[in-house]
Amino acid sequence: MAEAERTLVVIEDDGNIADLLDLYLREAGFRVLQASHGERGLELIEQHRPALVLLDIGLPDIDGFEVCRRVRTTSNVPVLFLTARDGEIDRIIGLELGADDYVTKPFSPREVVARVKAILRRGQPDPRDARDVVHIGDDHTVDITRREARCRDQVVPLATKEFELLAFFARNQGIALSRQQLLDGVWGADWYGDDRTVDVHVRQLRKKLGDDLPLATVWGIGYRLG
Repeated sequence: MAEAERTLVVIEDDGNIADLLDLYLREAGFRVLQASHGERGLELIEQHRPALVLLDIGLPDIDGFEVCRRVRTTSNVPVLFLTARDGEIDRIIGLELGADDYVTKPFSPREVVARVKAILRRGQPDPRDARDVVHIGDDHTVDITRREARCRDQVVPLATKEFELLAFFARNQGIALSRQQLLDGVWGADWYGDDRTVDVHVRQLRKKLGDDLPLATVWGIGYRLG
């Protein structure tokens, strides 16, 4: 596997936590780059193009939300928030900014490693899916292999989890999917958290792909595409 595909950037100002994550992630076979400030973290992301970013919210210069916001202007690299904040509003803000997962402190480093692996695994195209390009109505297409979404022939930048949700919808057009089915299919059966995570990502898809995206809410069931 190429070095960039195994490189992770950890942006965490608590040296003990950063070193602990470094130890466990290196044991799992990853190359780890550390930054204790947001600006330095952005520099590492730009220089090394990592496979994933582990990002604390409470940083001494710019906070993790601002780091994620800046990252999303140029990159769809997966972002896993690490934070002591456990409020719902913080989770929603992080997800709306394009974060892929959210772990609150204190946490098990083994759990973080498992989540990192799960995010990276789900980011790989499924070789069993022969439909490389799926058309959604007249204006939208999803290229599964290239992980690219288009609206009226214009590429639309999507965060990792946003693309995976759209691809899951595209593979199941016309089927009413419950929130739990979407969580199991996109986030994985081992994911736990608020099922409104789905609603946040659906709002982001509509915002980025336009109100004409044929994505309907099915009362009492979930969502349906097409």
